[in-house]
Amino acid sequence: MTSLGPLFAMAAPPDGSSPLLQLIPIALVLLIFYFIMFLPMKRKQQKVQDFLSALKVGDRIITTGGIYGQVTRLTEQTVQLQIADKVRIDVARQAIGGYQGQPPVVESPAAGNS
Repeated sequence: MTSLGPLFAMAAPPDGSSPLLQLIPIALVLLIFYFIMFLPMKRKQQKVQDFLSALKVGDRIITTGGIYGQVTRLTEQTVQLQIADKVRIDVARQAIGGYQGQPPVVESPAAGNS
């Protein structure tokens, strides 16, 4: 039989402080990471969701692909846009970037490539 005493002695902190005290810096880093990364991302997603749910017929919008149009019909997943006289297209709701003449609500996919 081997003695586990020396093994446990090596695992204990040398200064006699509690192992819980050593977890405090890790917890602080995780907390800071949450406030810097996840909270703003969650707020932005909520803003986009609010924008998409507030769309109505007659709104003049721009898609993330750069197509300007006026909303003529809304469904659960798609939006029909009139982009010219007698020219209508269906696009996904997630492809709507914002209102014409205002800053975009949704980042365009091309913006991440530059």
